[in-house]
Amino acid sequence: MPKLHGSSALLLILSLIAGAAHAAALPASPPAEMQRLIGQYGTPQSVLTVSEDRGRLYADGRALAHALLTGRGVHYAAALPGGERTAVDFDLHGGQAAAVSLMHERWPRHDFSAEVVAGIQAKVKADPAAVRAAALAATPPKEPTPKRASDLVDLTTIDPGIKLDIGYATPNNFMGFPLYERAGAYLQRPAAEALGRAQKALAAQGYGLLIHDAYRPWFVTKMFWDATPPEDHVFVADPAQGSRHNRGCAVDLTLYDLKTGKPVEMTGRYDEMSTRSYADFPGGTSRQRALRGILRAAMEAEGFTVYPQEWWHFDYKDYASYGIGTVTFTELAQRR
Repeated sequence: MPKLHGSSALLLILSLIAGAAHAAALPASPPAEMQRLIGQYGTPQSVLTVSEDRGRLYADGRALAHALLTGRGVHYAAALPGGERTAVDFDLHGGQAAAVSLMHERWPRHDFSAEVVAGIQAKVKADPAAVRAAALAATPPKEPTPKRASDLVDLTTIDPGIKLDIGYATPNNFMGFPLYERAGAYLQRPAAEALGRAQKALAAQGYGLLIHDAYRPWFVTKMFWDATPPEDHVFVADPAQGSRHNRGCAVDLTLYDLKTGKPVEMTGRYDEMSTRSYADFPGGTSRQRALRGILRAAMEAEGFTVYPQEWWHFDYKDYASYGIGTVTFTELAQRR
C-alpha cells in the first residue's frame, strides 16, 4: 500500500473512525436461542411474523399487533387486544423453530418465497429456450420519443468499491436458468454518477454497494411476467408498461462490509417473493432493519426512491426521460 501524506492520510483516518463509530452504534444481533424463532408462520393468506426489537421478541398476525412475547426457551405468552393472555409455544426441529402454537392452532413455519420460486421453476424447467424465444418474439409497448438518448454506463467504471453479484447471468435466480449472456450492470449516466456518490458516502460508514441488477432488456421483463403466478405479480414489472430497469434507471443492490467483503444480512433475501421484501417490513431483527435503513438513506440522499415492495430496488428520479431499452448485454459489451 502506498504511503499517504497530509490531507489524504487525515481523510482516511477520519473515514475509518466514522465507520467504526457507526458500526458500534448498530444494534447487536440477537442470540442464537432467539434467532432460531424469528421468521414467518401460517399461510400466505394469514401470516404470523415473529421478529426481534431491542432484544425482545414480538409477534404480528392472528389478532396480535406487535405483541411482546414474554418467557424463555420455546415457551412464551402474549397479550391479546382485550387484555387476555395466550400461550405462544414453539416446536423445534433440527435446532430451528418448525412451528408455533397459539390460540389452539398450530402454525407451520414457511419460507413462502421458496415455495413460489419452486412453482415458477417447475413451470419453465421443461423448455427454458421456448420461454426465452417467446419473449424475444414479443414487441415492447409503443411510446413517445424519449426526451433523453440512452447513455448506459458500466457501473464497475464508476467506483472500484462497487461490486457485482449478477445472479441473472447464472442459474442462481428465481427463474432457474441464465437470463443474461454475461454478468454486467449498467445505468444511465446521471443515475450511475449518483450511485457513485452514494458509494462514497457509504464507504465512510464502512460499507460498499453490491449490485444484483440494473439495466434490464425488455424481453427479460416479459419472461419474468409470463413465468410468475398472477397473485405474485406485485414482485415483477408489467411488460405492457415497461419497467424502470428497462429504462436504465433502476438498480437492485445491497450493502457489503468493507472489512470482511461479505454482504450484510437484511430483513429478507434479494428477489424474495414474500412480505419480507417490503421496504417497511417490520420483522427480522433490529440490526437488519438498521442496515436496511442505512442503505435507503444513502440512496435517497442521491435522488433514488425505494420501491415499496422491494427493499433492494431503487429508482432514479429521471427515469421517465428515457425510453424502454432492448439492447442486450452482448451488444453493450461490444460498445466499450
